[in-house]
Amino acid sequence: MQVTREGDYGIRSVLYLARQPFKKISFVTEISEDYKIPRSFLAKILQKLVRARLVRSYRGVKGGFSLAKQARDICVLDVLEAIEGKLYLNVCLMDKKKCGFSRHCPTHDMWMTAQGKVVEVLKKTNFDDLARQKG
Repeated sequence: MQVTREGDYGIRSVLYLARQPFKKISFVTEISEDYKIPRSFLAKILQKLVRARLVRSYRGVKGGFSLAKQARDICVLDVLEAIEGKLYLNVCLMDKKKCGFSRHCPTHDMWMTAQGKVVEVLKKTNFDDLARQKG
């Protein structure tokens, strides 16, 4: 599994908003310039985050973006799933019918365990913790 650029940019965007919790970010340009994300691509990412109710969008002259929840209540898994959809390390975890070996597969339990550990890390990593880190 590899997180796409879109997923990575989604994480960076939420982190940017988490580092400025009391500020409404006025323009996509502000995030775009700081993180070197193409503006049109970032606008699409922010739309997905708004639809997932992780980011709030404000219209008009004083419009912009802010987090829709407290940073501590948004985990990395929330953002990745809003951008990428459900995460699966192997197709057999998504749909056993797509795997011809699912009935007697010696690796299925390994994939399930690995998936569980990845999901656990992404769930317990929230944006308040990330925002407090230097770098």
